[in-house]
Amino acid sequence: MELYLNATSPYARLVRIVLQEKGLADDVTLKWCDPWADDADLLKANPAGRIPALVTEAGTTLSESMLIAVHLDSVSPTPPMLPAASLGYVLHLAGLGQNLMDAAFTTVIARKHVGNEIDESELGQRRSRAIKRLLNQLNGELGEKQQASSINLGDIAIAVALDYLAFRLPEVNWKEEYPRLQEWHAGVTARASFRRLHSFSRVFANTMTASITSLLRGVIVWSNIT
Repeated sequence: MELYLNATSPYARLVRIVLQEKGLADDVTLKWCDPWADDADLLKANPAGRIPALVTEAGTTLSESMLIAVHLDSVSPTPPMLPAASLGYVLHLAGLGQNLMDAAFTTVIARKHVGNEIDESELGQRRSRAIKRLLNQLNGELGEKQQASSINLGDIAIAVALDYLAFRLPEVNWKEEYPRLQEWHAGVTARASFRRLHSFSRVFANTMTASITSLLRGVIVWSNIT
């Protein structure tokens, strides 16, 4: 299998953690790309130019992180990411995590292409209110929850969304405002599947270092040629 991704996509991170939990990480080749640069290989795999995109062993491309996670759950049923006994509740949690991820991600993209003043627009304020409501609900639902030995797709989606929020929108400051939610989050992210992938900031820093190193090598080679 091949997984198209970049270093800071929360959606790609969700898929990678599912792969880790399923013991499938070694069965997937990571295809690092820049979806904003119309990467030719990515567009061939997914004409929408979106990541993550998973090319299965049969050569079929799957897009959208949740759909990829469902597929991986069918490929390797154990441990289940969508346990039948609590399917409704897990999907409920996954929806909350997806919505938080979407609100944070679209805020970041809007700022990147329009500027921070977009936050004052009707859509910007709507996103901000959504983030606050979601954090309040998650704090209420998960703040008193005992950390289980197992993990499901809902847990992963929420933990990844909270990680991304802390990385890209630190001014939200959810860890200080919601200490019970932070405690729940710390329990989930202490799992080996999260630790193996490091934090968003560390992955981003490593990626930038590698890019700069590659650029400098190119400059040195060009200097030697000329």
